[in-house]
Amino acid sequence: MFRISEATQPYAWGSADALHAMFGVEPDGGVIAEAWFGMHRSAPSRVVHDAGTLEALVAAAPEAALGPDVVARFGPQLPYLLKVLAAERPLSLQVHPHIDRAREGFDEEDAAGVPLDAPHRNYKDRNHKPELVFAITRFEAMCGFRAPRRAAELFAGLDAPLARQLHALLVERPTSEGIRAAFTHLLDATTRPGPEEVAQVAKASAERLGAGSPSPRADRTVLLLQEEYPGDPGVVTSLLLNPVTLQPGEAMFVPAGGVHAYLRGVAVEIMASSDNVLRAGLTPKHVDVPELLRNVDYVAAPPIRIAPEVFHGATKVFYAPVDDFELSVTEPADDGDHPLPGRGPRILLCLEGEVHVATSDDGALTLGRGQAAFVPAADGRLTVRGAGRLVQADVP
Repeated sequence: MFRISEATQPYAWGSADALHAMFGVEPDGGVIAEAWFGMHRSAPSRVVHDAGTLEALVAAAPEAALGPDVVARFGPQLPYLLKVLAAERPLSLQVHPHIDRAREGFDEEDAAGVPLDAPHRNYKDRNHKPELVFAITRFEAMCGFRAPRRAAELFAGLDAPLARQLHALLVERPTSEGIRAAFTHLLDATTRPGPEEVAQVAKASAERLGAGSPSPRADRTVLLLQEEYPGDPGVVTSLLLNPVTLQPGEAMFVPAGGVHAYLRGVAVEIMASSDNVLRAGLTPKHVDVPELLRNVDYVAAPPIRIAPEVFHGATKVFYAPVDDFELSVTEPADDGDHPLPGRGPRILLCLEGEVHVATSDDGALTLGRGQAAFVPAADGRLTVRGAGRLVQADVP
């Protein structure tokens, strides 16, 4: 086992205090939005007490670090990326690409000479980015499209010209085609509403909320987004999307192609090892509407909540419907050793308390809050004891 350090990201929507205590950072007015654990080139973890990165450690002995099976399936690289996220403000309206388009888009931008670190580059790698979110605090989000008829009902109750246009589109085609038409109308350059039209919808939502709205959550979200990103069409797009609240300990899966935006809260994220994000609004970052629209799945469906399976009374495993990753959360009760399920290359992160982790060949490591370790596949099975909460990322 090897201790590894986090790589933090100071995105504008981050928190000035939520992650500082966890990772031993003195608050200085700056924000931490994400802490990354993995070997993605954008922000690789470093090996503690060593000059190198986790990427270099794996490259030195890929089969010992990853296992022959993982190397055969994914090449000499860790297939997942583990993060802790703290959103103080809403994140961008976004989609992650499917793997075929990610490969094509990466190669196209490479051929065009777009630098990997260019702010306007869409594809930072050739991978898809499905992800699973595990809530540490109450976590608010929007994910996937509402049923067309339900979205039409929300627009029907708003006295604003843009709302009436969108209502007509959804009534005329109460299917995924209607959702596509309304979503495209809001984002495409040829039909995109101006700030005043968006403000009219927000004003109508405020009036409906004051009069006793039948959909207070939807109207409050419109007002929140209008306050944070005034005039952005993503404000109105929120009425097309499913609202989601995750209570602490609950998890949600976001597939490639799924439209989503996180609003507030602290969570653990695990995803395929990728930094490919296509944005349509609600952000000061690069927006590429045509590329996002090319990748969207328009089928209306409820958010995919993942119920855990319980192992040995102390571990909950969240199985996502992908081959790249799975996540487990263990809370030992300080009453002896608990076996950890999982195999292959693993990243361990202690969220609370202190835990002692041991390998089958007598290796051992103690992790306190915010401390992490990489466990090579060659280390075999693990056990844990102590009083705390331990997150484990591994490969199915």
